[in-house]
Amino acid sequence: MNRVILMGRLTRDPDIRYSQSAEDSMAIARFTLAVDRRGSRNNQNGDQQSADFISCVAFRRQAEFAEKYLHQGTKIVLQGSIRTGSYTNKDGQRVYTTEVIADDLEFAESKAAAASGEASYAGHSRPEPSAAAGDGFMNIPDGVEDEGLPFN
Repeated sequence: MNRVILMGRLTRDPDIRYSQSAEDSMAIARFTLAVDRRGSRNNQNGDQQSADFISCVAFRRQAEFAEKYLHQGTKIVLQGSIRTGSYTNKDGQRVYTTEVIADDLEFAESKAAAASGEASYAGHSRPEPSAAAGDGFMNIPDGVEDEGLPFN
């Protein structure tokens, strides 16, 4: 079984290209994911966390999602498979490649966490925790329609 699940941050904005197929054009997104190594918070010098930098590729809808929503520093969860390959470079040397083909991309943190606590829902600011009613539930801000809430 060839299945991989990764969580990490994009090292830079995805490189988006479109195939020049006669039938239809297909989006292709290439990006590198920095994934922290489990159990190694500090390197041998104790000064920084170690990570692996993994080449990833997404096609079609996943590539369009990457183009629209992902940028440098975005923390995501990726599910996919590992693909290995090889080619001969211009010097005649055999080069071996390994990349993860993304089947599913999801955000691993809220927009608020990524943007230092400033989030919005349908253009409305999220109410502060102090706005919670005595029963522990937050009041729905004015202007937010019930059909837009995730639990309807």
